[in-house]
Amino acid sequence: MYRAPVEEIAFTLKHVAGLKPALDAGTFGDLGEDLVDAILAEAGRFASEEVAPLYKIGDEHGAVLKGAAVTTPPGWKALYRRWIDGGWNALSAPEEFGGQALPTMLGVAALEMWNSAAMAFGIGPTLTMGAVEALDKHASQALKAKYLEKLVSGEWMGTMNLTEPQAGSDLNALRARAESAGDGTYRIFGQKIFITYGEHDFTDNIIHLVLARLPDAPAGTRGLSLFLVPKFLVGDDGAPGARNDVFCSGLEQKLGIHASPTCTMIYGDGFEGMAPGAIGWLIGEENKGLACMFTMMNNARLAVGMQGVAVAETATQMALAYANDRRQGKAASYDDNGMAPIVHHPDVQRNLLTMKALTQVARAISYSCAHAIDNARISSGDEAIHWQERANLLTPLAKAFSTDVGVEVASLGLQVHGGMGFIEETGAAALYRDARIAPIYEGTNGIQAIDLVARKLPLGGGEHVHGYIVELKAVANQVRTSNLQGFGRTADGLDKALDDVSEATRFLQGLLADGQSDEALAGATPYLRLISLAAGGAYLARGALADQSRIALCRFFAENLVGEAGALKERVIGGAESLAAAGKALISAGTS
Repeated sequence: MYRAPVEEIAFTLKHVAGLKPALDAGTFGDLGEDLVDAILAEAGRFASEEVAPLYKIGDEHGAVLKGAAVTTPPGWKALYRRWIDGGWNALSAPEEFGGQALPTMLGVAALEMWNSAAMAFGIGPTLTMGAVEALDKHASQALKAKYLEKLVSGEWMGTMNLTEPQAGSDLNALRARAESAGDGTYRIFGQKIFITYGEHDFTDNIIHLVLARLPDAPAGTRGLSLFLVPKFLVGDDGAPGARNDVFCSGLEQKLGIHASPTCTMIYGDGFEGMAPGAIGWLIGEENKGLACMFTMMNNARLAVGMQGVAVAETATQMALAYANDRRQGKAASYDDNGMAPIVHHPDVQRNLLTMKALTQVARAISYSCAHAIDNARISSGDEAIHWQERANLLTPLAKAFSTDVGVEVASLGLQVHGGMGFIEETGAAALYRDARIAPIYEGTNGIQAIDLVARKLPLGGGEHVHGYIVELKAVANQVRTSNLQGFGRTADGLDKALDDVSEATRFLQGLLADGQSDEALAGATPYLRLISLAAGGAYLARGALADQSRIALCRFFAENLVGEAGALKERVIGGAESLAAAGKALISAGTS
């Protein structure tokens, strides 16, 4: 059973990602460590004692569609009610609409705990929080006044409607259309697929944010507009009224996150005999919808990264408990009678330490991204630009590396369980099934890598990423000069990895400057893992410098895992030509 690692989360927030210096400086007003600790402790209690016990029920029962209505698993609706009564949905939301306006860092830390306890539960509120941010930044005052308070409280939930059958990640191909009704409203027509919590029984209204195209809109993404389309139309008294022309026509039968309804949504088809056309309201300006939606998508990308961290944490806890209980064979480190618990075997230890280190690295990267978001929001001038560039740089790392880690660690957890991991009884298989979606949605990890190389490496005239590398190298130097026992070759390993990052970065920037974008993008995925591993090693070292009990794990990472950086650099620099040649052969074979 999952137990929220509150102390580990608090330590990473304060001493690795930067929360403690911010609190000491009064960056967040009256917020102090006592309140932070109290919030984390209560979030951990709720996740461990109330969410986690319903995980297995959710996985086995799943969401059920009957007619156009979706029923969530037994106990889940009541769980959601207790969750919003606790104020958790409003944690980082704006005070103007009933939120607590706490730092994003606290919000993502709590999000980790919800998703560790039950990823299918945690993903639902994630979309609502993203919808709140998009509306707060882009909607009219009238829309904010009517919808934001109930979205902030969680009384209503929000969704994000992008994908269509013919248009996955390529939004140029979207066909959903919108027509002005001439009275300030629009009529929306089309189909959207893979809509998380598009229909459910948690709330009495669901607020859909929908990308659609007006009749005279420019081609491609420049012609997309964003619309607010409620399941039930909202009266002047703020209460849900008549049903809108939008409904769920099907639920996907999925590999994992069974309790999360993944819906096919139909807009404007004349639901139950009503006049065709779902009634919607424009968010922002016509043909500027993608910019509005990206506010929600960037929020969701960090949140999905937290799902990777979350599953990795639960998988690590589960594997460690099993390894201490399961007895098999003899081990030199075990001097008792009978078979040794498998945690005494070096190969099992290697798997467990890899799981633990990768989980902590992904957590540190994600929390550091949240810290940059907070600093960008409260800063001004050049400082705000710096922190926004840092948040932009770290977002693809937080999303892609962390979700890759979620899958990798869940898979290692199966290995530690042996044959018992491959069957459903232990729950290890369910975590692996859940984890596998996270590298796919909210922009596949390949797209995140492309974004990192093509859009984020040029930030600050190409120098921001090098400033980040310099900061990380300073941590390696602190290790070298600390004279603390136990670090071994940590400083050397970190220096080598960061040199590899620097060399690979300049190589890719040179290709982009020369117009060789395909050659640069051929190295995008290995580059994302390269910079993530190197940064993660520095973050582990920062934590070990603050708490010497962490030195052993930091050294393990630096001497066993970060060495992969050299091979990744070679793939970035030397892999494009062979990839292109093999790719041509692959295409030829597929079309012959």
